[in-house]
Amino acid sequence: MNSVNLTGRLGRDPELKTTNSGKSVTSFSLAVQDGKDRTYWLPIVAWEKTADFICRYFRKGDGIEITGKVTERKYEDRDGNKRSVVEVVAMNVGFPQGKSSAENGAESGYSASNVKQGNFSGNSRNAAYSAAADVSVDDGDLPF
Repeated sequence: MNSVNLTGRLGRDPELKTTNSGKSVTSFSLAVQDGKDRTYWLPIVAWEKTADFICRYFRKGDGIEITGKVTERKYEDRDGNKRSVVEVVAMNVGFPQGKSSAENGAESGYSASNVKQGNFSGNSRNAAYSAAADVSVDDGDLPF
């Protein structure tokens, strides 16, 4: 099974882009520590509602939990060289459990189904989003 669970911090503000076919997409690097003072920078891509959710609620330095799958994308660069990129496609995202949210004890009324329907109001720090279906994307949809 191709599944990865990551908790880390965003390396830059996510920027929402739109493909030629009208799909929302964002990409960013995620700093993940291995517990031994080593940090790995992993490329993350999110599509459609997941991308919308990330761009609305996360900024550079924010903690994020991601469940996704590892993919390899092949393309040809401007000079005609064949390239390959391994990246994580985010399928489920949420806020890491932290001291501040535990102290609040308040639930926001958010649920993954509310977010899927586009209802983004309330306390964003208790929100989560889960992609309802596998994302299928061909290389022609990528804006980068």
